[in-house]
Amino acid sequence: MTSRRAGNIHHAIFAARQATGRGLARWWLWLWLFWLPGGAAGADEVVVIANPDVEVTTLSHDMARAIFAMRQRTWPDGRGVSVFVLPGNHPVHKRFAKSRLNVYPHQLQLAWDRAVFSGTGQAPYQADDQQAMLQQVASTPGAIGYLERDHLEDSVHVISLAN
Repeated sequence: MTSRRAGNIHHAIFAARQATGRGLARWWLWLWLFWLPGGAAGADEVVVIANPDVEVTTLSHDMARAIFAMRQRTWPDGRGVSVFVLPGNHPVHKRFAKSRLNVYPHQLQLAWDRAVFSGTGQAPYQADDQQAMLQQVASTPGAIGYLERDHLEDSVHVISLAN
């Protein structure tokens, strides 16, 4: 029984070594395309957008997180920030919170609820979908929001997030 088990293990190791070349290459490609940050920036990449009157072109991750958590209420020039978000169950909202802000969507909701119920702040404005997000951010001075890159138009500008 022991020699049979050892034979199966050696066979498995041999088979794994044979497949490693092709399998490993496919695995790295899949990892690069779908999991690594900044891997393949496709049309479904979520970008931060702002009204054209906002002069900011780059935000730190901490500043973006503070703005979308409704803790930062003004732009560096002192003008007010109007924050627009998609509904909490929207797939783009979930991707944005996790991949761009490094928080879970429920953590954002908790921060908004805490501010509203304590009377110290307000929740962000909610856009029904990405088209509404685009229109509301484009027409509201000082506005910020997010959407997938393939929904982007010239009526808004992209704010990049820096480390």
